[in-house]
Amino acid sequence: MKKYTPALVVDVVLVVVFAVLGRSSHNEVLDLAGLAETAWPFLGGLTVGWFFTAWLYRDKFDALAAAPTGLLVWVSTLVGGMLLRAVTGQGTATAFIIVATIFLGVFLVGWRLVARAVQRRKVHAH
Repeated sequence: MKKYTPALVVDVVLVVVFAVLGRSSHNEVLDLAGLAETAWPFLGGLTVGWFFTAWLYRDKFDALAAAPTGLLVWVSTLVGGMLLRAVTGQGTATAFIIVATIFLGVFLVGWRLVARAVQRRKVHAH
């Protein structure tokens, strides 16, 4: 798991950035308690996505793969986060679901596409 830690950290940071930007855009307090309240459902979904993907592809797991890893982590982060928000009485307005879908998709899949492109470029440069 140690070799996957950097990718997991990037995913966690991006989910926290999502929470920070969301709270900022609604002029909500950016204290630790508020940030944790916003981020934890998505971090829960992210955790499930990581474990599920690592288990499902255990022999071929690639933390930098946009597909399937990025896609599965994105979907589980989004769906898990929304389900946890719903059962805990947090909002799941349609506009929020749309924004979360786009943001999390672009960032959780997108950074992997960029990382893979950089890797390929380095390989071809040598």
